Order: sequence, then C-alpha cells, then structure tokens
Amino acid sequence: MKLKTGIQVVGLAFILVLAPTVESWAVNCGGTSTGMIPIDDLGTGLYLGQFQGGLYPNGLNTLPAAHETEGLLRAQNIQPLDTNGDPNPGGKYVLLSIGMSNTTQEFCSYTSAEPCDPWTFMGQAAVDPNVNHDTLVIVNGARGGQEASVWESPTASNYDRIRDNRLAPKGLTEAQVQIVWVKNANAAPSVSLPNANADAYDLIGRLANCARALKVRYPNVQIVFFSNRIYAGYADTGLNPEPYAYESGFSCKWLIEAQIDQMAGQPVDPIAGDLNYNTVAPWIAWGPNLWADGINPRSDGLTWVCSDFQSDGTHPAQSGEEKVGTMLLDFMLNSPFASPWFLATPISPIIAEVTPDPDSVFAGSEYIEQLVLEQGLPSPIWSVIQTPTGAQVDGNGRVSGWTPAAANIGSSFTFEIQATNSEGSDTEQWEVVVQSIADLDGDFDVDQEDFGLFQSCYSGSGEPHGPGCEGANLDTDDDVDSNDFDIFYNCMSGPNQVPDC
Repeated sequence: MKLKTGIQVVGLAFILVLAPTVESWAVNCGGTSTGMIPIDDLGTGLYLGQFQGGLYPNGLNTLPAAHETEGLLRAQNIQPLDTNGDPNPGGKYVLLSIGMSNTTQEFCSYTSAEPCDPWTFMGQAAVDPNVNHDTLVIVNGARGGQEASVWESPTASNYDRIRDNRLAPKGLTEAQVQIVWVKNANAAPSVSLPNANADAYDLIGRLANCARALKVRYPNVQIVFFSNRIYAGYADTGLNPEPYAYESGFSCKWLIEAQIDQMAGQPVDPIAGDLNYNTVAPWIAWGPNLWADGINPRSDGLTWVCSDFQSDGTHPAQSGEEKVGTMLLDFMLNSPFASPWFLATPISPIIAEVTPDPDSVFAGSEYIEQLVLEQGLPSPIWSVIQTPTGAQVDGNGRVSGWTPAAANIGSSFTFEIQATNSEGSDTEQWEVVVQSIADLDGDFDVDQEDFGLFQSCYSGSGEPHGPGCEGANLDTDDDVDSNDFDIFYNCMSGPNQVPDC
C-alpha cells in the first residue's frame, strides 16, 4: 500500500472533519435565483403570461368572504372530543401532518418519530407557552418517501400506520383528528406549465383525493391547510427541481379555488372533483406559503440560501427545517382559522365586521346574517343589544327572525350584537336598508331606469338569464320572462317615489 504524503494526510483529515458541514450544503450552490416571482407577490400578474398569481382568486392573498366565514366558524367549532368522537371537556383534538420527507423533517424529525428535533415545528411548539398544551395534541403523520400518490385512498396503509403507530400510543383515535396540515408533491415530475399535461395539474387531483380520504378516515376533521414546496433552485437531482417546486404553489391555489368556486355554485372542477365541504371534504385553505426565489427576498423578507439544504439541494438542512417550523408555528399562532384552538390562554372575543355596511334586504324576505369571530376562547355567549322587533341571535352568532314589510322600504335599521366570554366582550353594529325586489339600481324607487335594466336582462320563458341578471329574476325560476315583468310592473312607483312591494 502506498503511503500518503503529509499533505495528503492533512487533506484527508480536513475532509473528514468538515464532512458533516459540507453535506449540509447543496451541490448546485450557483442556483441562487430562478427569476420567478413568489405567487403571493405576483398578485394579479401572470406566470408565463397566462396564470394569475395570488394565493386566492382574483390575484388576492385574502379569502373570499363566504369561504372566510365558513373557516372561522369551523375554527370556533373545534372542541375536545373523547375517543368515540363525542364532545367532552376532558377530551382532546388532534392537529396532524400529512406528507413526504420534507414534511416530516420540518414538522418533527427525519425519522418521523418522536422525540422531535427542537428546531422543528413540533419541537418549537412543545416549549412555546402560547401553545395549548392541554386539549390540543400535535401528531406527526408524515413520513419519508410518501409522495402524493400514496395518500389518495382512504384505505392506504399510511393511514393505518398513523392510527396504530402515532395515535394509539398516545391514547388517541381517528375520531379526534380535527385539523390537518398537508404538504406533498409528486416525485420526479417531468412536464411543467403551460403544458396541458403538466405535473401541476396532476398534483391538484392527487391532493383533492387526499382531502376526500382525510374526510373518510377522520370524520370529525374540520380544517385542512395546504402548503407548497420550498425553493428548489439548488437541487442536484430530479426528485423535485424547479420549476416544479414553484408550480406546486399553483396546485395548492387551484385546489382551494376549486372548492371556493364549487361552494359558490359553479360546476365541480373536472380535475379536483367534488370538494363540497358539507359532504365529502373538509374546508381547505392555505397554510404557510413556503416558496421564495432563493436569495431574492420575498416581500416579507423570506429567502432560501444554499446552506438551508442538504447535499441534494432538495431536502432541508437544519436551518431549512427550522425556517419552515418557525413559519408554521407563526401561522398557527396568528391565523384566525387556527388561533381559537391552537392558543393556550383564553382570549376575548372579536367579531369580524359585517360587510357590506349598510347591508340590504328585500321587503318580504327574512334577513339572515351569520356573525363570525376572529378570535374568542372560550366560545362566547351571544346577545342582542339592538335590533328590529323579532330579530334574535342564536348560540352560534346567527342573526335571524326579522322580515321587513313593504312599508319599511327605504328605511334603515340598526343591528348591534354582543359576544361575551370570561375574558371580555365585543360588539358589532351595522345598518340594514330595506329595498324593493324590483329596485334593480338600488336607489329606493322603481322607475324607468330600473325598467331599462330589466329589459336588458329579458331572456324569455325557459331561457336562462345572462350573467349579472340575477336581480331581474324576480320569481327565482332562472329565466327573466313575462312572469317577472308582471311582478316588476306591479312594483313600479316612478322617480323618487318609494314602491310598495
């Protein structure tokens, strides 16, 4: 055997000493930027000239009002359950993670088993005094190598593994899982946007199947948060490089948008399938958005440097795991969809503002308004301070019971409702204006201007009315015809004259 020279020995020793540090750095450290704009910063701009940004529809990073209201209600409805899934103050509720290697590394540990590394989400949450350590139990269900395809079926072995190896040892059951964080992807994608067969489209269907599987396995699940992949510009393998990591953000966006659109009455998305959150799926929304363009700071300052990754440039090193763990913890502590059940200490109620204000109601129709809480722990008691005669509020903040008469057209009524718990109270006040069903321009008379709008919407018997003509469909039968005209004609009052219907 040939002896090494002194220089060779010193060089070998240097490599051995630095090996753990070197392996935490990605091979392709030159991939510091792709030039792609983070989806939340893209806003109404277009990726590849055709795909609008924003986490939610219309280039926005905020939820549409109806979807937000549903999410806030579900957050408030999360409560301790016994092992049979029945409400019990001495019970528990579970926050579960679902996903692949990156997910388990960031959520708990590389092996997926506890004890969790202290810099991960579970490690940080375990020592944070602001986290509910009483009724909330955090469980890591993610595991290395478990890509999106193996989570699609409710009979998949992964769910049995979670039941037997993660929940049961803690004395928990599937009936107690109420919140899930999903971060997943397809392995070795090969077709990028804008191709019609792009992996981003395929991933939508797999994540949607996962959402439905979660509803089957965990019948009391209320909320599922989805997150995208971290930056992959440093990747040195084909496991999930750019632009696929970036485009996973569009998969999450389009998945959530499919549910929003379906629940708003639009057709079921052909890729995502049925996502009705009242039947086959949980309510879904974004968790933390994890992608930033390498060393280029996102608008909130997020960056990804080479040392955040292991040697393949895909899996996070300790600093990358900590970065995601911190983002996820901050999200849970501050999101109104998480704070009611994630926070440890009781908090006073804050009622979300009623919009629009003033609101409106047609004479002869019951006025209904669902109030929601931005925070409030324990759940508050609702009470009426001021409303029209007959209006009331139930234990979930739903206002109903008042139907204005035709004599009220043009009048404004004040509503003021209070929510009170052991930590304090909050009131919300708003106005409701009574309108005529035929007042299409909203100026409290029914005149020639309203007739012009009605005439432009006239479709004929049996012919669906056009978009924007819902108000002219006075008999609610999906067309605008002579029957609607008869109703309109009987309400005609003339300019500046209050109608009587």
